[in-house]
Amino acid sequence: MSHRMCNDLWERADREIKDLIDIESSKDPSTAVPKDHDSQFHHLAMLYVKYVQIFRKLDTSYDQMVHPQKRRVLKLMLDGVMGRMLELKHALVDLEASDYQYLDEVLSDLKLTPEDIEIPIPKFFRLDHMAAMAEREQMLDALGARRTGDRLIEVTDQPPLTREEAIRMLQAHERARQGRLRACVMSDIRTRELLKRLRQENPPPALSKPHAVVTIQRYARGYLTRKRLTKHRAEEDCFIGMEMPPLPSRKNDPLIKAEKAAERRRVLQGQYEQQYQAALVNIKKKIRDVEGPDMKERMADQIREWFLTCREQTGQFPELPSEEEGGSRRVFNPPPEGEKEEEDKPKSGKKSAKGKKDGKEKGDKKKKEKKEKKKGGDDEDQAEEPGDSAFHPMLLKGSEQFHGVWCDNEADKQNSFQKHDAEMIKTLKRTEVEDELRLQVDELMRQELKNLKAVVSKEKSTKGKKGKGKGKGKGKGKGKGKKKGKGKGKGKGKGKGKGKGK
Repeated sequence: MSHRMCNDLWERADREIKDLIDIESSKDPSTAVPKDHDSQFHHLAMLYVKYVQIFRKLDTSYDQMVHPQKRRVLKLMLDGVMGRMLELKHALVDLEASDYQYLDEVLSDLKLTPEDIEIPIPKFFRLDHMAAMAEREQMLDALGARRTGDRLIEVTDQPPLTREEAIRMLQAHERARQGRLRACVMSDIRTRELLKRLRQENPPPALSKPHAVVTIQRYARGYLTRKRLTKHRAEEDCFIGMEMPPLPSRKNDPLIKAEKAAERRRVLQGQYEQQYQAALVNIKKKIRDVEGPDMKERMADQIREWFLTCREQTGQFPELPSEEEGGSRRVFNPPPEGEKEEEDKPKSGKKSAKGKKDGKEKGDKKKKEKKEKKKGGDDEDQAEEPGDSAFHPMLLKGSEQFHGVWCDNEADKQNSFQKHDAEMIKTLKRTEVEDELRLQVDELMRQELKNLKAVVSKEKSTKGKKGKGKGKGKGKGKGKGKKKGKGKGKGKGKGKGKGKGK
């Protein structure tokens, strides 16, 4: 199977998944399924059969896909389809009250055969756990355990033969062997004597050269004609379906060639996966070494600028959020409003815990009344809606990744060997490195903010002391001159006092 075939299978399965999800989640009353038993069964059986077909396509594509990053998205969709199949199977069992369902009408409507809905064991169940299975087999062999299919040969206890009985048994077998050999020899002798006697009684006529040539030709033509007729009869029997066609040689058998090609692709999967895991480590290290210093400097400058902006606007330095709250990322990339409210709820709950204690009893009474009112309606709405599924989000996520990344990816179309995409790894690892470095920068910025606050508080305290000294000198100088002024107050005292101040 080629790379293009794997992509085509994936694309067809994705298109069918989206169609089925649209049908299941449709709220249009005109397309609603009637509530009677037959309509519900036909609807669930139709969905089940289509999901089985999608599963077979995705399983084949996943088994032969060699691109390591595509395989992760494909595995997500495959898990979602298998989960949805189980949900529909449980729904059919609950509806029919039986573990066995007859899908003949659905297969007839879809023009399918029973073989088309057979559920094969996913190949990755065995291939992805090959090492664990080999280790288990070695452990069982070491313990001397037998396989389930092995049969034990029961040996019945028989009394041993005596010496005379053993000799008589050997003699009987030896006489029988000699008798069969003697009979064959005598039969050959009688046949040769008969042929010799016939030649003597009827000697063959002397053949001339032309007569001998015609005889050889007659026998050769008869042999070739019989051979040609036998071949023609065999071809005709194969054509009308009376006989199976002869098996080709193993060298030219297309099935064997396809199996060898599939095995080669599985070997490539392992090699590409190792290269992908190595690239994850190497690219992350390279980004940290090459781009890390610039990232740290850029983040530090951004945080310092935020410090100064807040100082200019509010007159004081802001508080940098803690690591649990998200650090500087929460400042520059705040979460959506819904997430903010959820994060702020526990904090507001702690602060208003005392106020809630008084109204707790009233709230409990209201809740009980509401529950009692809703009890009657809940029994009617217990049936699960047909569009509800725990695996729809998984399928939609896989489909979104397929259309957003791989469906129209020109770089992937040029990737003939289907190795990993280094640019995607760089984008992913750049975010991880940025998050790791942000923690370090936040810690340094917290220390720097602490030092800045200490310097500012120190400057304020020194300015306050100087202001107090100026205020004392002015007061003493403005008095009646009985008290001695100090510093600048002395000069002012001399000028404004009555002349008694020194």
